[in-house]
Amino acid sequence: MSPKIKICGITNLEDALISIEAGADALGFVFYEKSPRYILPEKTAEIISELPPFIEKVGLFVNQNSETINRIARKSKITLAQLHFEIEKIEREKIEIQNIQVIRAKSENSLNLLKNEYCFVDAFVDEFGGIGKRLNLDWFKNRDNSKTIIAGGLTPENITELDGFGFFGVDISSGVEKEKGKKSKEKVIDFIEKAKKLR
Repeated sequence: MSPKIKICGITNLEDALISIEAGADALGFVFYEKSPRYILPEKTAEIISELPPFIEKVGLFVNQNSETINRIARKSKITLAQLHFEIEKIEREKIEIQNIQVIRAKSENSLNLLKNEYCFVDAFVDEFGGIGKRLNLDWFKNRDNSKTIIAGGLTPENITELDGFGFFGVDISSGVEKEKGKKSKEKVIDFIEKAKKLR
């Protein structure tokens, strides 16, 4: 089965519709104010109101408590929270929508944090997201990757290297941009076409 495809860093309706038309399963909206792809919850709600059904709307959060996440989720109409930081179990349980943890992997040992739950794995960088740093694919050999969504440094040129790893999903942002916060239609289409052929 081919992986689910998430296009992250959506900042406008045009890019959202281009991604969906090309075959994306999920769109990502960044609620981290230091990111060049930051989007207001109200703007996100405007975009989401124009989307067709059956698309996952994912909000990316960094160092926020459950109360803030819940408030932004209600305002933005997202359906899933992507937690790009460590959060206490008791705090995570207060989040009102489905949520997925991100492991910012420094080494193969970081993958031992996977506790048989769906999880994003991104390359560790001091900043949060959209830097384009790649993960070492050797870390994922001889592992069950069926609940792993891989991110970090993916592009239309290197996505085919993931074939055979059995990832649940792939997540891309800067790799399909023509400038920060603005997608390239050609790159989005190319990436998704290739990702759909992966196993």
